[in-house]
Amino acid sequence: MHRFSAFLLDEIKLNAQDRVALILPNGLPYVVAFYGALRAGLTVVNVNPFATPREIQVQLDTTRVGAIVVLENFAYKLDDIVDRNKVQGVVSVAAGDLLPIPTRVGIDFLQRVVRDSIPPTKLDLRAFRTVLSHTPNLERSRPSAGLDDVALLQYTGGTTGTPKCAMLTHRNLSANVEQIRGWLGEEFCSGPQTIVTPLPLFHVFALTASLLTFVALGGHNVLVTDPRKLRALVKTLEHARPTALIGVNSLFDAMLRERHIGSIDWSCMRLVIGGGAAIQAPVAQRWLAKTGTVIIEGYGLTEASPVVCANPVNAKGFSGSVGYPLPATEISIRGDDSAAVAPGETGEVWVRGPQVMRGYWMNPDETARVLSFEGWLRTGDMGYLASNQTLVLVDRIKDVIIVSGFKVFPSEVEAVACACPGVDNAAAVGIPDERTGQAVKLSVVRSAGDVTADAVLKFCRANLSIYKVPRFIEFRDSLPTNQLGKTLRRALG
Repeated sequence: MHRFSAFLLDEIKLNAQDRVALILPNGLPYVVAFYGALRAGLTVVNVNPFATPREIQVQLDTTRVGAIVVLENFAYKLDDIVDRNKVQGVVSVAAGDLLPIPTRVGIDFLQRVVRDSIPPTKLDLRAFRTVLSHTPNLERSRPSAGLDDVALLQYTGGTTGTPKCAMLTHRNLSANVEQIRGWLGEEFCSGPQTIVTPLPLFHVFALTASLLTFVALGGHNVLVTDPRKLRALVKTLEHARPTALIGVNSLFDAMLRERHIGSIDWSCMRLVIGGGAAIQAPVAQRWLAKTGTVIIEGYGLTEASPVVCANPVNAKGFSGSVGYPLPATEISIRGDDSAAVAPGETGEVWVRGPQVMRGYWMNPDETARVLSFEGWLRTGDMGYLASNQTLVLVDRIKDVIIVSGFKVFPSEVEAVACACPGVDNAAAVGIPDERTGQAVKLSVVRSAGDVTADAVLKFCRANLSIYKVPRFIEFRDSLPTNQLGKTLRRALG
């Protein structure tokens, strides 16, 4: 970590608060790059490595990064982006980096020879392994970040127009870690803990609740690169015998369908954390019956670093609520007039606490819309406080679709669909899905009668991350609109 930090300063010549994009899946290189960038006084920009080149370009255009660390399998996506953004250096990570030599050699042989899975790129890349041999320049002064400096730029989801990118400071992230520790309790925090992390660290839920928290606890973290390989995930759980597990509803559901799950010894498990999207009661009940462990559901959002609420760690069953506010966190339910509603009434959830972001990167108008002068964050979620003061979420004000814990903005899907030849208009909505919580349904108005659903899907797959691609497509003569011509998405669900 120290050598990587020094490389960013000495060789790439980055300065304090310059941005470093991490386009990496879970693995030790992500951990080294993340902490190395922070140690150098820099700001990390998390980028989904499975995003399309168009999506990556929008994010890098917005954040103006000085350096990029990318898995070599995805470096080709940057071919037409790096020069445009005046990036000072690109570091390529091999899938086997930082693993034991026999494992690394085997993975490299599999990737390069057997599968030939590394597309060519025209970029001048610096190998991660070479970078880690850098000798620090002891004469150069090292910048140090303050608590109120931005540590992380984290995208909230959509990338149409100017994407919303939350500025999370060192104070925000460290406060949320301490709040989570307070929620976990001294008994849990004082003992040796092992967590299995099958959720991506480029998602702030896993980054804070798993990586940052368990590093602070001195725990052991088992990072899973591809949780879609369920048999391998089951073997990891068999071998690691973890005390904690983090997941989303769709992952828990998929694991329950894996026939080898019965071979896992759950006797060491003390904490199963569920978040990212609502945990469905049938999944929670089946999980408890199968594993004997309770999924502890919480609530958060990127703008709050992200954890806001959680059910007690010693809960005996699924509650249907998202629990109590974390320490030093306030929740207020507000009406359309921004005034507090009567106890038990539904309104918009407002949050205040040390974990609430500074604002949106280069987006003062949107920042002013969601942050009040008193420090309250308007979440855009509807809910109410039950008689026991737990938060119950009812609906979302926004039309955001949540697919396996990832946010999908309908406007982005619609913009891509409308760019498809033969499409005149389109509207995207979320519909219930047992596996992913929600799925994207796209209603299309043709401009040419011969455009097919397969053609629209092919176009979407080329321009959208896989979780954003519509699962269902219907063709309509027109879209329902109000008197102002705005599409009524609710009529399409």
